[in-house]
Amino acid sequence: MSVVLIDYGSGNLRSAAKAFERAVAEGALGMRVTVTADPEQVRRAERIVLPGVGAFADCKRGLDALPGMSEALAEQVLQRGKPFLGICVGMQLMASWGREHGDHRGLGWIPGAVVPLQPTDPALKVPHMGWNDLVFRPGSHALLAGLHPGQHSYFVHSYHFAAERTEHVLATVEYGGPLTALVGRDNLVGTQFHPEKSQATGLAVIGNFLRWRP
Repeated sequence: MSVVLIDYGSGNLRSAAKAFERAVAEGALGMRVTVTADPEQVRRAERIVLPGVGAFADCKRGLDALPGMSEALAEQVLQRGKPFLGICVGMQLMASWGREHGDHRGLGWIPGAVVPLQPTDPALKVPHMGWNDLVFRPGSHALLAGLHPGQHSYFVHSYHFAAERTEHVLATVEYGGPLTALVGRDNLVGTQFHPEKSQATGLAVIGNFLRWRP
């Protein structure tokens, strides 16, 4: 049993890997956590995680620059249905388009676009940075098992995922209007917040992902 975190030159991989290792240990899951840029390790893994910090286009270019990685992801995630988790920009890359500094194609796995934050309250600053309450319907998704609405998660972002279909939005956060906090369909999920920085809430989300059987 293994979970891989993809290293494509973006993301706080060290803290993410440590959070996954802690969730594995606390849950006695017996999984191996690997950080890799090797598509063959992605093919052998049971679960796949795509972290990400930075600009949408830069992250997409970094992912595309890994020989064979895009093909391995499409094969393992879309065709074989392996559980996939995108974190922050890794979640945003699941969209059809990123509108940061121009129009850039995403993976196109969940219809929608990543667009600038425009809070209705001018007192709210961009980027959205800090702890905010999750808004969701209890029992709506396995990733939220054991959590309750209002639990805090840590956000750092200036753009947000505007999904085309409401059923793909699994949780929101209020910041001058509702923003997507958790998105998903089938075997795909993504968090705008950073579970590796969200303490107990984040560890619960990671643990739920590691146990998830879509």
